Amino acid sequence: MRILILGSAAGGGFPQWNCHCENCSGVRNGTINAQARTQSSIAVSADGNNWVLINASPDIRQQINQSPQLWPLNQQRGSNIKAAILTDSQVDHTTGLLTLREGLPLDVYCTNVVHEDLTTAFPLFPMLQHWHGGLKHHLIGTDHQHGFTIQQATGLTFFPVHLESNAPPYSPYRDDVVPGNNIGLKVVDNASGKYLFYAPGIVESTPLVESMLSKAECALIDGTLWLDDEMIKNGFGHKLGSQMGHMPVNGENGSVALLNHFEIRRKILIHINNTNPILNEDSSAHQFVIDNGVEIATDGMEITI
Repeated sequence: MRILILGSAAGGGFPQWNCHCENCSGVRNGTINAQARTQSSIAVSADGNNWVLINASPDIRQQINQSPQLWPLNQQRGSNIKAAILTDSQVDHTTGLLTLREGLPLDVYCTNVVHEDLTTAFPLFPMLQHWHGGLKHHLIGTDHQHGFTIQQATGLTFFPVHLESNAPPYSPYRDDVVPGNNIGLKVVDNASGKYLFYAPGIVESTPLVESMLSKAECALIDGTLWLDDEMIKNGFGHKLGSQMGHMPVNGENGSVALLNHFEIRRKILIHINNTNPILNEDSSAHQFVIDNGVEIATDGMEITI
């Protein structure tokens, strides 16, 4: 299985257009050692030709243009993206579907709760039906024991994993999370049995999450904030990261500490907020992550398992 990191930043990207924090100013001015990043999205493929998009970032146009793996050969128009899976209904994971309107119809896999949000509160499905038939919804359940396959991209099986996180602000399930608001994905390579566990938004570990991590070949885990109160301390918000649905990177209940419990060949943080000091490659926070055997995702990174 091949895993392509299309975007590795949290919502707003890095640098965020209206942010002038030390990180964002530094990467613009070249005064810190950091790489710009687009908003979080990945693609997976069993054969390197037929790809499944997991989350559709607002930056999807740029991401596709930077990824030759997704360009078809000998076609006037088209894409190697055969379907999309949505792990939630957040703006930064769904808005890219609007950009893909020229390539519709597209098979989109998501839970009934996410489909509800994207039909009512943020009505992407009704809006896009006017372009070549729009988005074709395929239901994902919430039972991690029941996987699904995608006909146009054979060789992989996808298992939904319920995550403790939060629904977007426009969802009726905000702060009242129900199963299906947020899922991770266990993506199994059918030929080898090896799998990726992908969880870009997770507020706390659970026995189910730990069971997924225990035998994963690769884990792509929430790396949004360094500290739970990072946004408050920097004057950029009034909520803790945990209230927004994200565990911190640092601390005894953080993502690095969680990953340290498991022998995973590739441990990688993704969905990194522009304020997070791990983005500065000369920072002690960045070095802490690396010293713990954890990688920090960058746009264009490709992983083979």
